[in-house]
Amino acid sequence: MDQVLLLKCGELVLKGLNRGKFEDKLCATLRHRLKKVGDFHVKSCQSTVYVTPENGSDIEKAVPVCQKVFGIVAVCRAAVCDKDIDDICEKGGVFLKDALCGVKSFRVKCKRTDKKFPLTSPEIAATVGGYLQDAYPHLKPDMENFDLCVEVDVREEHAYIGAERLPGAGGVPVGTSGRGMLLLSGGIDSPVAGFMMAKRGLDLSAVHFFSYPYTSKEAKQKVLDLAAILSGWNGPLTVSVVPFTHIQTEIREKCAEDYFTVIMRRFMMRIAGKVASIQNCGCLITGESLGQVASQTLEAITVTNEASSLPVFRPLIGMDKEEIVRISRRIGAFETSILPYEDCCTVFTPRHPQTKPRLENVQRQEARLDVDALVEEAMQGVERITL
Repeated sequence: MDQVLLLKCGELVLKGLNRGKFEDKLCATLRHRLKKVGDFHVKSCQSTVYVTPENGSDIEKAVPVCQKVFGIVAVCRAAVCDKDIDDICEKGGVFLKDALCGVKSFRVKCKRTDKKFPLTSPEIAATVGGYLQDAYPHLKPDMENFDLCVEVDVREEHAYIGAERLPGAGGVPVGTSGRGMLLLSGGIDSPVAGFMMAKRGLDLSAVHFFSYPYTSKEAKQKVLDLAAILSGWNGPLTVSVVPFTHIQTEIREKCAEDYFTVIMRRFMMRIAGKVASIQNCGCLITGESLGQVASQTLEAITVTNEASSLPVFRPLIGMDKEEIVRISRRIGAFETSILPYEDCCTVFTPRHPQTKPRLENVQRQEARLDVDALVEEAMQGVERITL
């Protein structure tokens, strides 16, 4: 029996005259990702993307791949039927056997795009429902409190019948909103921030600040592992690893201790902006949440922003830790994020950091440093790794 994955596209249907651009990008992403698991034909038609296995490829392997592609809100595995009510009933009874045997109640929902089909949508639903109830006598029809919803879709070329809608990633296809540079640490927050901006169509690159020997090689590998997890959602992702030890030691030796964190963050913004320009990124992305730590107060964020020439997106700004952890678990990053390898943000942490820094005071502290030379030195040592 021929099968197909029906992918529902969510907000792409609202894109008006630009819709074709989004659908083309979505299909191109799907074709690229699906190559890793087999041969599949991908086409878009009437707000649905059809993924059809070819050359004996396993459709089961395509399901988790499609679920991680932004722009898709639901994945439904369905049997391909002739546009004949008897064929729809018979193939549905066979295809849905395992699902129907495991439930007590069901309903049938029908969408008839081809208005030339001789039966109306309610008639199709009633006919299929009656057939399935006869074939599986234990089933009880229930239009409201059902265990399983059987879906019939009558299109121009074929009819389709399936039952289980699996959740997709939502959002819009990666790359339709430009490119963004993620400041990626080894913690919980920044991978979630990257995920959320990729979901809005930004194609991610990442920058990581590495303070060896104060932070270990295991800490660096942890960040690369997080980047690899993100690449499963974003696609190929380049991480620029920036040597940050000299900058941190200079700040510790020449600046007041309570300003250490905010000055360090300003250096990160400057360097991330330069790396972003090399990789054609139009914004920076951080995992900051308002008030979570000393460097994330309103005043500290304002001072940090001043060091960036690019807009800074903070998708977690209004979220609490529980919400962030929930998303981290969902995207598969949490267990890696909590590994006990600390990043450069924990190096030389001040005992009493400034929570309400004033820009003029910060600039006065920075005047003790050769900022341009330190930034240029760090840029010369950047290591780029593509996941």
